[in-house]
Amino acid sequence: MRIGELAELAGTTTRTLRYYEARGLLTARRSGNGYRSYGEAELQTVRQIRLLQDFGFELEDTRPFVECLQAGHPEGDACPASLEVYRRKLAELDTCLARLGEVREQVAGQLARAELTVASTAAEPRCELSAGPGDGPSGSLTDGPTDEWTEDDDG
Repeated sequence: MRIGELAELAGTTTRTLRYYEARGLLTARRSGNGYRSYGEAELQTVRQIRLLQDFGFELEDTRPFVECLQAGHPEGDACPASLEVYRRKLAELDTCLARLGEVREQVAGQLARAELTVASTAAEPRCELSAGPGDGPSGSLTDGPTDEWTEDDDG
């Protein structure tokens, strides 16, 4: 298949495929007219790379999986180097989750303090607007004179 077909089947762009090729993650055969030609193995490789990147793996982290596929394994994670990348990623995720847990506790603490402050100030008497001259009995400012602009006010 040609590069456009591979890009469409893999859900990516031809530019991305050329980038993978430049990084040594994808190899294309060349047809007699110089066009890149790919097979099912390359489609599987690109799908493996895309899946890992969707999981948050850096492009370089996909290399052991690609090499595993190129070595003839049916899955990219059947090799020791791929398993090591999985372990490293899990450790990274565990660290992130721990940090998120700490941040969550801090935010929950801030919320609890804020709710206590709001609850304690709600019990205090509030200042009311006192009715001034020209204000109606309800203390509404709309009952008295207005400060509306008129054309006569232009100098």
